[in-house]
Amino acid sequence: MDTEPTRQTQTTEPPAAGRRVDATLVVGAIGVVFGDIGTSTLYTFSSAFGRDYGLGVTAPNVLGVLSLVLWTLLVMVTLKYVTFVMRADNRGEGGIVVLMAMARRVSRESPALRGFVITAALIGAALFFGDGVITPAITVLSAVEGLEIATPAVSPWTLWIAIAVLLALFAFQKRGTGEVGRVFGPVMCLWFLAQGALGVYGIARGPAVLRAFNPWYGLDFIAHHGGAGFLVLGAVVLCTTGAEALYADMGHFGRKAITTAWYGLVLPCLVLNYLGQGAVLLHDPAAAHNPFFLSAPGWALYPLVVLATLAAVIASEAVISGAFSMMRQLISLGFMPRMQIAQTSREEAGQIYVPAVNVALMILVIAAVVGFRSSDALAGAYGIAVTGTMVTTTLLFAIIARRMWKWPIAAVAPLVAIFLCMDLAFFGANIVKLDQGGWFPLVLAAVLFIIMTTWARGRTLLRQHLASEAESPEVLLKRLEQDPPHRIPGTAVFPTSGDMVPPRLFYLVERQRVLQDYVLLVTVETQDVPRVPATERLEIIGLSEHIHRVILKYGFMQEANIPVALRLASKLGLEFDIDHMTYYIGREMIVVDASAKGMATWRQRLFAYFSRNAMRAPLFYHLPVEDVMELGFPVKL
Repeated sequence: MDTEPTRQTQTTEPPAAGRRVDATLVVGAIGVVFGDIGTSTLYTFSSAFGRDYGLGVTAPNVLGVLSLVLWTLLVMVTLKYVTFVMRADNRGEGGIVVLMAMARRVSRESPALRGFVITAALIGAALFFGDGVITPAITVLSAVEGLEIATPAVSPWTLWIAIAVLLALFAFQKRGTGEVGRVFGPVMCLWFLAQGALGVYGIARGPAVLRAFNPWYGLDFIAHHGGAGFLVLGAVVLCTTGAEALYADMGHFGRKAITTAWYGLVLPCLVLNYLGQGAVLLHDPAAAHNPFFLSAPGWALYPLVVLATLAAVIASEAVISGAFSMMRQLISLGFMPRMQIAQTSREEAGQIYVPAVNVALMILVIAAVVGFRSSDALAGAYGIAVTGTMVTTTLLFAIIARRMWKWPIAAVAPLVAIFLCMDLAFFGANIVKLDQGGWFPLVLAAVLFIIMTTWARGRTLLRQHLASEAESPEVLLKRLEQDPPHRIPGTAVFPTSGDMVPPRLFYLVERQRVLQDYVLLVTVETQDVPRVPATERLEIIGLSEHIHRVILKYGFMQEANIPVALRLASKLGLEFDIDHMTYYIGREMIVVDASAKGMATWRQRLFAYFSRNAMRAPLFYHLPVEDVMELGFPVKL
């Protein structure tokens, strides 16, 4: 059954960005949205002054790196994401898939641009999943490594403690985050306040570090070090990890709550902490291997490790939940095979659990921890995933600003040029670290990109094949009039992907010589919007007295439930036997044909594998299994 979008509609749903901001929303945003960027202080400085770059811990180097970090936060996060990108909301929702839906809508008249939009967004989405693997690994490892500062004897066990924390984290996912989510906000507020306090403590010992606010120190650092200075940008960009979350989680809390939290607490505390770490390095260059924990007084180490571990778990939880949400969006838009999706909360529709994604992430995260063994080693892999997604976001934002908002080219070009130059600079500084772990997210992204494009292409070819064998409603009505079958009580429901009548209906009439009194041709359409209101869910087209087309419209962040929608149709006056319905589902058996020109043979095999193992349509659309009849037929692509 095809779920890919075939048309777009407009609704009047108010955007989340217009919500009234209150303390609960702001605290909630701090707990969910800022976990990733809030834990970047654990590893940014230690990575910049690690063995990979060979920087001496001198005053010019410390002030230079610190200046680059501060201005990266101000330009890349504050200016790019908070000020501009977050304006691109799709009915209050954000994220790379949402951005794709908006850009695809305004590029409908240009097939080349539409293809570019889809390709760029899928690359960004694939890299996001790479981020979803590395974030839990590097944040939990960085937090647990603080124990080595307090008790060096624990060093041999650091890896195993991190693995135990991660296993517990993934095991908990199926229970949902509702209960624990209530404490995320207060814990993260405490975490940011603790970071701010550490920063003030460090600045008090070395106020000269405040000179780093002068951007000249960063520019002079790059000019003085040449190529080596440019490569250090690969570590500097780690301070922006989680910037995509500001945009992706906008629908949960609204733009105002997120910007209030950013300016009111998160940004000041991050700036203070980075300044404090810089002051520690100016005072004690030997602290470069872990300036975050070494900036704390001795009595605060153990509480800080506990708090950092909690913050790391919260940051990882947010990324994992984001991966679940993005997978549902990709499935709805027809870019990934159907999977089991469990709702973990009766109150919050966004709280879901995708078992297959959870297991895959758990295996890959543990493999990353065991393979890289330290947060410094993982830092090389982290930057590519982050900067790659940033590049695609900038490109899609440019399309929306120009085509949807009608901004003049004189306004769009300079702004996008600044963002793109910085994005590409950071990406270039990271791409050279392929042999230091950078290959890891690229391999993950390449595999996911191949799966997504193969599935989308296979579904297109399958849809074309089904359309070639389908007949028009007029042919069906003429057939029933000329040679009427035996009619029996009940309603026959035939899911279909378009305006045509599926072959299995003709099979039932010609082979079985029987048909129910009422016939519904049901099409599920996924719109290029996050949610479609229930008032706009249905479109009913009468073909005859007892035969109707029913079009069900859902957003790509909604769950399609055909029985519930048909009960709504019954309440709205559509006449059919709702108590005796039989669903006739087609089950395609993909046959690999080397002579076919639509897709390479290896991709045919890959599509056939996922088609066999995808969640069956009756389960995905919540059809009662006792009322389902599946008709299998071979398909050569």
